[in-house]
Amino acid sequence: MNNNKLGTKPHYQLLDGLRGVAAIIVVFFHLTEPLASSHLDNVVNHGYLAVDFFFLLSGFVIGYAYDDRWDKLTIGGFLRRRFERLQPLVVLGMTLGAIGFYFTDSTIWPLIHTVPVWKLIVVMLIGYTILPVPLSMDIRGWQEMHPLNSVGWSLFFEYIANILYALGLRKLSNKALACFVVLAGAVLLHFAVTNPNGDVTGGWTLNAEHMRIGIIRTIFPFFAGLLLSRVSRPTYIKNAFVWCSLLVAAVLLMPRIGGATHLWMNGLYEAFCIIIVFPLIVYIGASGVVRSQTEAKICQFLGNLSYPLYMTHYVLVYFYVAWVSNHKGITLGQAWPYALLTFSGAIVLAYVSLRWYDEPIRAWLRKKLK
Repeated sequence: MNNNKLGTKPHYQLLDGLRGVAAIIVVFFHLTEPLASSHLDNVVNHGYLAVDFFFLLSGFVIGYAYDDRWDKLTIGGFLRRRFERLQPLVVLGMTLGAIGFYFTDSTIWPLIHTVPVWKLIVVMLIGYTILPVPLSMDIRGWQEMHPLNSVGWSLFFEYIANILYALGLRKLSNKALACFVVLAGAVLLHFAVTNPNGDVTGGWTLNAEHMRIGIIRTIFPFFAGLLLSRVSRPTYIKNAFVWCSLLVAAVLLMPRIGGATHLWMNGLYEAFCIIIVFPLIVYIGASGVVRSQTEAKICQFLGNLSYPLYMTHYVLVYFYVAWVSNHKGITLGQAWPYALLTFSGAIVLAYVSLRWYDEPIRAWLRKKLK
């Protein structure tokens, strides 16, 4: 089956732009995180919910792009397309993470200078596959399944969702899919309000607890996005990109709710955002139209930059975190020049990665994987 015969559908430009807005806020979240005394007082407190938003966007876009093409598309063809889209930047992120590994000198990573090169290379090669690294191979000491590029865990679950979709869940009727999504939403709600942390964070460690969290965080938003792509009937909404961007920012920048004494309140807020607010944002974004050439260029730029930014920014954040940890007690007011420098570097690195690596590699893969 020649995948290229399927062609491509027009993009939802506003959704591309919103993906970029969320990716930028993720970077800010990771820059403010080491300055917080706990998970209760991070300035960008709910930045991690961007991952759940990405999953929902992914389910919506995949449903739109592929649901009506399975008469011409094979499972292998679908997975090749996803591999071509996702894997080049997975490889780049792991490679850059490996290169920078020994240079992030800090007391918070005492293991770094004891790790032999062969072990670093093995971890990098496993990382290329996006398969989790076992705890016995945790060379950084943060108990992450991808110690060379922290964000790799969400790509692992993205692949799981894609595979489940391709292998059978795409065949569910709208009614059956709705029942599945409602059940997944109930599980998510229960987890969010009963989790001892008072939030939905987790999924990045190869153990039973984090695998459970990762699956819960992936299944509802991804398949809710798929259902939304099938049943929504977008109507024209004026200034959709502005309103959706503000909503995304409001959700992700919202301070912690309930404090340390009412953890369930914050869990309820996060469940509400994932189950109600994020689908609403995607619906509004899909209903909007680009109103000017300037807005079109902004959305295109943000959309193109979003995935490279997400997959490469933490390589620079490692250096920033090491610097913060070596300056105990530093405040946001003191650290902001370094944070801004790291953010600017992340934007440049993402753009260079996009133009000089991701786009050429994907073009090459399209030819090779026909």
